[in-house]
Amino acid sequence: MSFSFHGFRFGEPLWLAALAPLLLLAWLSARRGRPSLLFASRALFDGAPTTLAQRLARALARGQWLALALLVVALARPQRGLEEHRIRSDGIAIVMALDRSGSMAALDFELDGQRQDRLTVVKRVFRDFVAGDRELKGRPDDLIGLVSFGGWPEERCPLTLDHGALLDALGGVALLEPWLDSRGRPVEQELQDEANATAIGDALAMACERVGATPARSKVVVLLSDGGQTAGLLSPEEAAQAARDLGVKVHTIGVGTTGRVPFPMRDRFGQVSYVPRQVELDEKTLRQIAETTGGRYWNAQDAEALTRVYEEIDRLERTEIEGASYVEWNELYRWLLGPAALLLLLESVLRATRLRTLP
Repeated sequence: MSFSFHGFRFGEPLWLAALAPLLLLAWLSARRGRPSLLFASRALFDGAPTTLAQRLARALARGQWLALALLVVALARPQRGLEEHRIRSDGIAIVMALDRSGSMAALDFELDGQRQDRLTVVKRVFRDFVAGDRELKGRPDDLIGLVSFGGWPEERCPLTLDHGALLDALGGVALLEPWLDSRGRPVEQELQDEANATAIGDALAMACERVGATPARSKVVVLLSDGGQTAGLLSPEEAAQAARDLGVKVHTIGVGTTGRVPFPMRDRFGQVSYVPRQVELDEKTLRQIAETTGGRYWNAQDAEALTRVYEEIDRLERTEIEGASYVEWNELYRWLLGPAALLLLLESVLRATRLRTLP
């Protein structure tokens, strides 16, 4: 049994009941006074100053009762909460499936007045969606997970209410740096091409498997891609059917558009130039995935449009979710035992020496 209030509690609060008789005994002791000698008249003592010993004797009498009260409170085990996580929350279970294929290196987006690649902007807006910033309020009550994909999917973070860990995992999602030998020539080109491909079906299947295992009534995947299926074992249509069978709603976001966009190219001397390349956004497939699962499709061609998309997603239905929680309690009784022991020791020493009385 314990009693808590705003991060503070008593582990054994029943001991606090002993304070009532202790206070009563202290009051009765103060009223009874100490044994005294009888004189015919006390006029001889009128006007006599109060000595230091008399003041100490009175203080020690009160200190003794204070020490006993501190011991009683220590037995009640006062505790302070060091860390607390939410136990129940009103939110949804949502997995973000984020495309990190080679086409996400296209520099056709702007952020804070500077040209940025698509992946950097997507990560920034998703971070705002989770934590809240500017137009987005944040999603503190949602279980959120992260899957990234290029030629194959990778689970970056399982569904969690620990959004700090989620955003740390998001920071690790990056574009594949080209593998070059000492002469600046590409190596393992076939493997690089596979890593930079786009496995939409496999990524969607992994995301749906993760969110489908939760007990939440509202299960959502947000699939973000700027291309079409170029790798993987499952087709997007097969993955969409599986999502519908699992009761998972898939919202899809197409980043950018079809056309020629600038890509950064680094030569063997480290110099960067911008080369236009043709990219293809498969809106038909992304729209079909959303329609199959009861979700919606959006096209975001700049950072502002992407923010507006997440604002709409932010208005998704909510449901009650249970998450793992714990509170680590720090014992405070030692801060009471020290003063109590010191008061009792001081009282015993002075009573046996300077304040010794007869009888």
